[in-house]
Amino acid sequence: MSKKLLSLALAAAFMIGTASVSLASTVKCEVKAIEGNTVTLDCKKADKLKVGEKVKVKAAKAAAVEGC
Repeated sequence: MSKKLLSLALAAAFMIGTASVSLASTVKCEVKAIEGNTVTLDCKKADKLKVGEKVKVKAAKAAAVEGC
């Protein structure tokens, strides 16, 4: 019985830990300028970001256009 409770407690802790990581905020940005390795972005809700914080930038995918 105690092994079942322990495994349930560990599973619950794992679920809570992964849920908090997946709740990262999303900020929509537009590229304004590129100079060498420096990219200038104009972001909505930029107040969610902090100076020195690492961010992941993902390029927007263009939708495929199929013809006849």
